Amino acid sequence: MAAAESIPLVAGNWKMNGLVASRSELAKIIAGAGALTGKAELMVCPPATLIADFAVAARGSAVTVGAQDCHVAPSGAHTGDISAEMLADAGARAVIVGHSERRTDHHETDAEVRAKAQAVWRAGLIAIVCVGEQRVEREAGKTLDVVGRQLDGSLPDGATAAKLVVAYEPVWAIGTGLTPTQGDVAEVHAYVRKRLSGRFRGDGERIRILYGGSVKPGNAKELLTVTEVNGALVGGASLKAEDFLGIAAVYR
Repeated sequence: MAAAESIPLVAGNWKMNGLVASRSELAKIIAGAGALTGKAELMVCPPATLIADFAVAARGSAVTVGAQDCHVAPSGAHTGDISAEMLADAGARAVIVGHSERRTDHHETDAEVRAKAQAVWRAGLIAIVCVGEQRVEREAGKTLDVVGRQLDGSLPDGATAAKLVVAYEPVWAIGTGLTPTQGDVAEVHAYVRKRLSGRFRGDGERIRILYGGSVKPGNAKELLTVTEVNGALVGGASLKAEDFLGIAAVYR
């Protein structure tokens, strides 16, 4: 397994935030990332308007650039959409697909997420596939059923550690300040690992599983040192270099 696949990944999902002036935060992240070389991989996923600019700025550094979504087709009459090939051409190395905000706001199904992951692979990029339960599902004791169904439906066949990352994000914890306990996280991540290993064999043992959902410097050590947690998908805290680097510092 290549080095980038064997170390934790801390990815920042900027969502619909960031203007050209935000390159100053990227510069700070790049400046601080060197201390984590060989210990953790840092990735910033800005809005599509900034990908090309950020990719140029990050070239040769310890930071990679990713994207937040893509269309399933490589090109065509799809006004307002962006293909994985276009994202690759802009300098992205990975694409987040199936984030709960896409599943909820755009009614994306597991089948659609799966098709997008295949499109990401077609473009030679890494698919970061998100899964996670709603609060009502957790309270009903259905967390593992929901996550299992999403894994089955959202992950294409042929996954390898080189082209797939799975992110577990309990939907009720995203942007709310609420976080699951270490035991909750351990249970789900162990379950995800078991499902990946059962389906993808040796590669399933090596696919990185990220935790996401109100991760911040103050709780990063507690969450990211849980067994089978191989990094984080960070939302709001990734917009500030100090906070993002503070989370990644768990791996120093």
